[in-house]
Amino acid sequence: MSDYIQLTNISKTFGKQTVLQPLTMGFEEGMIHGIIGRNGSGKTVLMKMILGILQPTTGTVIVGDKRIGKDVDFPESAGAIIETIEFIPYMSAYQNLADIAAMRGNLSKTQIKEVLEMVGLGNVGGKHVSKFSMGMRQRLAIAQAVMESPKLLILDEPMNGMDEKGVEEMRQLILARKAAGTTIILSSHNIEDIRILCDQVYRIDAGVVMRK
Repeated sequence: MSDYIQLTNISKTFGKQTVLQPLTMGFEEGMIHGIIGRNGSGKTVLMKMILGILQPTTGTVIVGDKRIGKDVDFPESAGAIIETIEFIPYMSAYQNLADIAAMRGNLSKTQIKEVLEMVGLGNVGGKHVSKFSMGMRQRLAIAQAVMESPKLLILDEPMNGMDEKGVEEMRQLILARKAAGTTIILSSHNIEDIRILCDQVYRIDAGVVMRK
């Protein structure tokens, strides 16, 4: 398969601090790519540049055949969990997803309910998010990332706060998305997530990316 994401000589600095050293690499289409590294190593910055949330200081980011920041501001078909997803607490899980879908696309009520079922929230879709545990909120975050069946998924610590059952269920969901042809970039501090899910693993240390 070809690379779905191509990074050419990208780097990122904030003031005098270099957060990501110059990097040229590709992420192959339809695979799960793991990124590991300590907090502050540059993982989230790299993910944000791929998504167009941050612009690289140098270099180019191409997703599909579109240059991010030039041809398009953001990848045309992408879902993501980056840091904490803020949902409206006094609205239900269903209402939160429906509002996001209204901004981004045109999902039917049935499709939104199916996504809630997919992440194990089908029986609490009408419950206010303020009543959700951390694990339930994380399931809802995964729901908003996958609900439009994007070609690209970027998941930064997607299983945070989940119990063992939740982790296993979400692993199976991620593998199902891979089987459907989605290109996935996954960051996790849980080495078992990386071992079970990822086809290729990269380590970031002090802004330097190394293939494991």
